[in-house]
Amino acid sequence: MAILRSEEIREMDGEELQKKLDELKAEYARYISKSAAAGIHENPGKMREIRRTIARVLTIMNEK
Repeated sequence: MAILRSEEIREMDGEELQKKLDELKAEYARYISKSAAAGIHENPGKMREIRRTIARVLTIMNEK
């Protein structure tokens, strides 16, 4: 999944934001479960970006 920038997020409506948030959380959960099973983080940079994108979406949702 491509990382979303603030401008792209602000153009979305509430329903799109919620859908994107659910997708990001599911993707993050998959990375966490893979890491737990393997005992090592597969791609820590990607996990960090997903976490930050989730925070970005939540922040913009709260602004609206």
